[in-house]
Amino acid sequence: MSPHSTGRRRVHRSVATGLPLAVAATLVAAGTATAAPSGDARVVRAATLGEIPLGTFSNALLPGSVGDDHGVNLGGIGSDIYPAGRKGEYWTVTDRGPNGQIKVDGKKRRTFPVPGFDPAIVKIRVTGDEIKVIDALPITTSSGKAVTGLPDQKNRDEAPYTYDAATPLSYDPNGLDTEGIVRAGDGSFWLVDEYGPSLIHVSARGEVLTRYVPEGLNLTGADYPVAEALPSVLLHRKINRGFEGLAQLPCGDLVIALQSPLSLPDTAAGEASRTTRLLRFSPRKKAVTAEYAYRFDPVNVVDPGEDDTSELKISSVVAVGGDRLLVEERTDKAARLQLVRLGQKADILGGPWDDDTTSPSLEQLDDPAAAGVPVLGKRLVVDLGKVSGVPGKIEGIARVDHDTLALINDNDFGMTDGTGAFDARGRLVDSGIKTTLTYVRLPEGV
Repeated sequence: MSPHSTGRRRVHRSVATGLPLAVAATLVAAGTATAAPSGDARVVRAATLGEIPLGTFSNALLPGSVGDDHGVNLGGIGSDIYPAGRKGEYWTVTDRGPNGQIKVDGKKRRTFPVPGFDPAIVKIRVTGDEIKVIDALPITTSSGKAVTGLPDQKNRDEAPYTYDAATPLSYDPNGLDTEGIVRAGDGSFWLVDEYGPSLIHVSARGEVLTRYVPEGLNLTGADYPVAEALPSVLLHRKINRGFEGLAQLPCGDLVIALQSPLSLPDTAAGEASRTTRLLRFSPRKKAVTAEYAYRFDPVNVVDPGEDDTSELKISSVVAVGGDRLLVEERTDKAARLQLVRLGQKADILGGPWDDDTTSPSLEQLDDPAAAGVPVLGKRLVVDLGKVSGVPGKIEGIARVDHDTLALINDNDFGMTDGTGAFDARGRLVDSGIKTTLTYVRLPEGV
């Protein structure tokens, strides 16, 4: 069954965005929320990924990279999704691999059950109700070695441990926690990463060509070129909340979404803030050319069952023509898609909000717009939390056609936190959550 086969309504479209005119015509004032136009938005098809042992998958790409996969299956490919050209085919990317948290002496330790896992670019095809892996590229260093998903820097990233949190692992300056993906016209890929945070240019074969990081990161020892080309203020990114979303505009420019507000001037300010940032990057200039303030809706608007503001995240951004984007605001249980326009007047690059001595910081402002910050306007397109059949933790979104979106979830490789994630033999007790690709037809009149 094809997502195109369920009957087509005639809806007038915006030439600029390809979206229904009612979506494209109006961008509401910054910071305001509208009633959720879930209407008749509906799931028209879903497919799941079957069980593929992670060791088998990894060793086929890089022989000998994984000795013991502890019973973990391939997962995490839902960190993002990008159309591959043929109907039903997509490029996806894994994150850093299976990881969890176990408390030891009252403190959480970050565990990596399969430390040899190499993040990969995975090409999939939707066939019936199945997701099939049809190609995969290991992400490698200049010398062809695995980048791994291990943290980069001591005292900046969490310390890595074995699956049982008993034994420390080494940091790896090549390590990447890959998230968003787009494919350029020359066949190369662009990815984003949470550790740096960084933007990574990857060849069509999977080799890291350049990793772009914030000024002052001082990442040494990497086996690929590293360029300090991003604003230094990004050094204040929250742990595990670096870059998450990536979009490619028709002109070729990239838009990068910071998953959560910066911890500026401190952790408490970041946890309480509803203001994060988008960056515009020119591959031609190899530089950031604009920066935008993005304001989340209140957390209980995005997810009525949640009251912790720090649970708000951007996980996906999707270009919909010109300078317009769909932005996914989410918690782990709910998600809403907002339409935004990247106007020149909203650019804050190089201003006081990029100076980490500015007080109060952008993240501390209760009402940035009232303080003169040109916050991006936005309009709610669809509340996915009100669409039956959409899984939780949607991290990847792609346009299928004018009416239909393909959504993919991150199943965390079947991992759950805590010592109960593994049995007495050290084998994973799988969560049962599957990688699922869901087609959603947008509502008429949205």
